[in-house]
Amino acid sequence: MPKVVIADDEPNILLSLEFLMKKEGYQVFIARDGLEAFELIQQEKPDLLLLDIMMPGLDGYELCRLVKSRDELKHAKVIFLSAKSKTVDKQKGYDAGADLYLPKPFSTRELVAKANELTAA
Repeated sequence: MPKVVIADDEPNILLSLEFLMKKEGYQVFIARDGLEAFELIQQEKPDLLLLDIMMPGLDGYELCRLVKSRDELKHAKVIFLSAKSKTVDKQKGYDAGADLYLPKPFSTRELVAKANELTAA
């Protein structure tokens, strides 16, 4: 069963993503900020990260760079889910090591398809 860490400071988004990913067969761990997410990522070594960018503690960009800099964690696939939808924001996400950048609001069908694609690889 693939593991996913979902990090977002918006409770409604966390709840809906948790429900969605559990329904898809993922083992789900949730974090409300970047620091909590990093602790979870180190403990669980997940296959997939769904990260918001604007979070307290560590923002999504910093968190992604931190994860990708660690040998034992860099296998994790990263999908950014963010209200920041400018080209420059997306580029910054890919530069930080993201595998995919979906602007909010995003299609849950697309998210699930891409998550399954990334974790199957």
